[in-house]
Amino acid sequence: MSNVYVKKKAIKLNYQPISWWALNWKSIKEHKHAYILMAPYMLLFTAFTVLPVVMSIIISFTYFNMLEFPKFIGWQNYSRLFLEDDIFLIAVKNTLLFAVITGPISYIACFLFAWIINDLRPKLRAFMTLVFYAPSISGNVFFIWLMIFSGDRYGITNGLLIEWGIILEPIQWLKTEMYILAIIILVQLWLSLGTGFLAFIAGLQTVDKTLYEAGAVDGIRNRWQELWFITLPSMKPQLMFGAVIQITIAFAVADVSIHLAGFPSVNYAAETIVTHLMDFGTIRFEMGFASAIATVLLTLMVGTNLIIQALLRRVGN
Repeated sequence: MSNVYVKKKAIKLNYQPISWWALNWKSIKEHKHAYILMAPYMLLFTAFTVLPVVMSIIISFTYFNMLEFPKFIGWQNYSRLFLEDDIFLIAVKNTLLFAVITGPISYIACFLFAWIINDLRPKLRAFMTLVFYAPSISGNVFFIWLMIFSGDRYGITNGLLIEWGIILEPIQWLKTEMYILAIIILVQLWLSLGTGFLAFIAGLQTVDKTLYEAGAVDGIRNRWQELWFITLPSMKPQLMFGAVIQITIAFAVADVSIHLAGFPSVNYAAETIVTHLMDFGTIRFEMGFASAIATVLLTLMVGTNLIIQALLRRVGN
C-alpha cells in the first residue's frame, strides 16, 4: 500500500464536520468586544420589539378581552377576520391602494428631490432640505387641509371653484365617499418626504466622487448612466433604509384618515388596517382579534419588504 494512500486514509478518518453552532461560537469569541457593545441594544430590541411581536402572534390565537385570562380558540379569529368581517376587506383594499400609490411615488419623489438638491450649494441645499422635510415634523398640520377641503363655501377649494363658476354649491369633500380616499392619498404624499428623504441626502453625500471620474474613463457618458451604475450601487444601504421607511408609512396609514375623514369615516371609505386595529384594540378591547389584524399587517409588510430587497439587489446590474 502506497504512502500517499495511507495519508489520504488518515486525513479522511480524522476529518469531522464542524457544526453551524461551533462556527458561530468561534466567530463570537473572535469579535467579543463588538458583541459586548451591541448587547444593550439587542436586549432592548428583543424586549420591546421581538417579544411584543411574538406575544401578539400568540395572542391572535386566543380570545382575550383584557379582563379574563386568554382562552385558546385556534384559527377562529382569522376565519372571522376573512370570512365574516366585511369592513376588514374594505380596510385591506384601501391599505393596499395606499401602499401601491403612495409607496412607489413617495419613494421615487424622495430620491429625485434629494438627487436634485444634492447638486446645490451647501447653504441652499440645507435650506431646501428643511423646506422638503418640514411637513413631516410640523406636528398637527391637518388643520391646513381641513381649511383647504372645508365643506362650506368658505373652504379654499370650494371658494375658488365657486368663484371660477365650476360649481354652484359647495362640495362636502371629506363627507362624500367618492372624494375621501383621493384626498387622503394626496395629503399622505405631501407628508411622506420625511426620514427616507434625509437618508437619500446622506447617501448621496457619501458617494466617492472619484468613482465618477473612473466611470467616465470606462465609458459612462451621461448622468443617467452615472445614476444607474455608480450612484445607486454606492448607496444601497440608504436605498434599503428608505424602502423600509416608505413601506412602514404606506401600510401604517391611520392619523391622516382619522383627522380628515373621522373615525370611522363615511361608509368606511377611508378605513385602513391600522384604524380597524385601533377600533378592536383600543375601543372594543378584543385583543385577540386585534392581534390577528396586527399579524396580517405584519405579514403584508414583511412580504413587501422581501420583494423590495430582491428588486434593490438588481440595481446597477
